Amino acid sequence: MGEFAGSTCPPVHTRGAAVHEKSEALMPVLAGAPSDKQRLFMRYFTATLIDLVVLGLFDEYSNKVYVHHSFTIALLAAVLLQTLLKLTIAVEHRVAAYFKSKPGRAMVFLRFFCAWLILFGSKFVILEALTFAFGKDVRFEGAFHGIVALIIVVVTMLLVEEVVVRFYRRLG
Repeated sequence: MGEFAGSTCPPVHTRGAAVHEKSEALMPVLAGAPSDKQRLFMRYFTATLIDLVVLGLFDEYSNKVYVHHSFTIALLAAVLLQTLLKLTIAVEHRVAAYFKSKPGRAMVFLRFFCAWLILFGSKFVILEALTFAFGKDVRFEGAFHGIVALIIVVVTMLLVEEVVVRFYRRLG
């Protein structure tokens, strides 16, 4: 086998043939630390893939979650879910920060009550957004018109995302 054009990696001889180290031939010589934008992209990209897997598993093994048998629909639903979940968490954090900056027991109560209201109420918005975007191709059925199934799926997604993040951090 000949050398790759423009490659500076020394060949490794195996059974008489010159073969480049695959890891060195495919990776740049100097890999810089990722930027904040790259880290953010990887975080959301990974979270969306996790959501896709969780949604697919619930579709396959639960009779309360239905995703039309199309990978594209499942992927788009996972992207929509990830976007709406992150928006919900951002709104909840902003409202909580507002109440946290104010003194008094009433503000502590309002902080927790509003956080609960936003986190719980957002599931209705998410369910309607999924219905609006996908119609009958993505459905959550069961108690309270599918809200319970959606909450179970969302909590599972968040838990799996957290487990993956903690595992990743332990690798470092």
